[in-house]
Amino acid sequence: MRLHDVVTASAGLTARRSRKAKVDVLAELLTGAPADELAAAVAFLTGTPTQGRIGVGWRTLSQLRAAPAESPRLTVGEVDSALGELAATTGSGSARRRSELLRSLLSRATAEERDFLFRLLTGELRQGALEGVMVEAVAAAADVPADAVRRAFMLSGRLPAAAHAAMSGGTAALEAFRIEVGRPLRPMLASPAESLAAATAELGAVAVEYKLDGARIQVHRRDDDVRVYTRTLREITAYVTELTDLVRGLPCRSVVLDGETLALTDDGRPRPFQETMSRFGSTRAEQVRALLLRPYFFDCLHLDGTDLLDAPLRERREALRGVAGDHVVPGEQEPGDPAAILAASLEAGHEGVMVKDLDSPYAAGRRGRAWLKVKPVHTLDLVVLGAEWGHGRRRGYLSNLHLGARDPDGGPPIMVGKTFKGLTDELLAWQTAELPRHESRRDDWTVYVRPALVVEIELDGVQISTRYPGGVALRFARVLRYRPDKEVADADTIDAVRALLPGNDSGEA
Repeated sequence: MRLHDVVTASAGLTARRSRKAKVDVLAELLTGAPADELAAAVAFLTGTPTQGRIGVGWRTLSQLRAAPAESPRLTVGEVDSALGELAATTGSGSARRRSELLRSLLSRATAEERDFLFRLLTGELRQGALEGVMVEAVAAAADVPADAVRRAFMLSGRLPAAAHAAMSGGTAALEAFRIEVGRPLRPMLASPAESLAAATAELGAVAVEYKLDGARIQVHRRDDDVRVYTRTLREITAYVTELTDLVRGLPCRSVVLDGETLALTDDGRPRPFQETMSRFGSTRAEQVRALLLRPYFFDCLHLDGTDLLDAPLRERREALRGVAGDHVVPGEQEPGDPAAILAASLEAGHEGVMVKDLDSPYAAGRRGRAWLKVKPVHTLDLVVLGAEWGHGRRRGYLSNLHLGARDPDGGPPIMVGKTFKGLTDELLAWQTAELPRHESRRDDWTVYVRPALVVEIELDGVQISTRYPGGVALRFARVLRYRPDKEVADADTIDAVRALLPGNDSGEA
């Protein structure tokens, strides 16, 4: 398969707004893809090479001088092979060798193919929203149920692997995917609820747990081998030795646990989120001693050879209590006074509560209505689209942020507002240095950036507005923090923003 065909399909996705039209474009391409190039084609079109992040920046690519090819001749397999060699090139002299490999690849690409490769390698194509569209396209091309593709994807964590299974072995191959201890699966997600009363009324028999202001972790143990992953499936085992030691001591042979971890003050209150996240990038012994992490687990997905994904939450909670003991997140099952749990969580310095359907299975990778989050204030995770230069005391700093919500149909983020409120001097300095690294263009007032950074925004609500493309605007938006633990695919959708409009009870996020 020619790379040109993939590039053409990518352009076709951009030109179409209809989700069905996008699915049709992708399904047609997949139907004609050779088996040995299918995985790479799926990976390219969902914005991530099969090798993962290659570690090549926009600046490096833009400095490579090579005339583009006049006609398309690169194949998907050749590009995948070149990127594999690039990813494997490390050590002494690797910088020069990587430049040579990139220059050779780009010299064989047309101008359109080069632009696609630039965006693929720098993460600009990695919207994540296209994953849902691709799942439907794989199902259409292979004539299998979309739910079967989705489940295989969530269990494997790799959409190209699920696509290959669907196209080569159909439903039977997809159903062969199981939890594999040591291989992370995509986490179940929650949707916002308007209030605690609304959440408990919607779900019926529930568990109500503290919603912690920590970092999501997924822990896998088989005998003495313990692995720890973030919500984006990045392994952080080497950085969190106190967590691995603790899990190694739990009363089991094998287990997969879902939970949160956070650093606490001496009086047991949560430290700022940024302090917890700082542990995920440092192995310095003095930092480990000074800032220990405490885990709080809220789900058990596998225990001693038994997979629990499809078991109701009440059974998974029973398994969790038996294995995690004092490290279960505070909360109650079918509480008599849910409001008391919410008050206690807030008093302890946490965000609110999670309300969970006791009869629900663990829907890995899905954001449905079986888990509802209740917080006293509205917050949204939005994509940074740009920033305007400040005035007065903020002169010389990138200040007023342009904010976008994720398009669930795979398009670029949709702008929903701006804000300069809540930015500390530290954040101003950080984003002034960081945003130009993601720059796509600029004018006299604004630096526009490729979708890469997620920021958590607190707001009073949403109102109808013709000023922004999404038809809504944020009211009194304030920056809470950047979210380095989240990718653009984890940002809230435009539907979630619209759900906050007065009188809208949909609540989907």
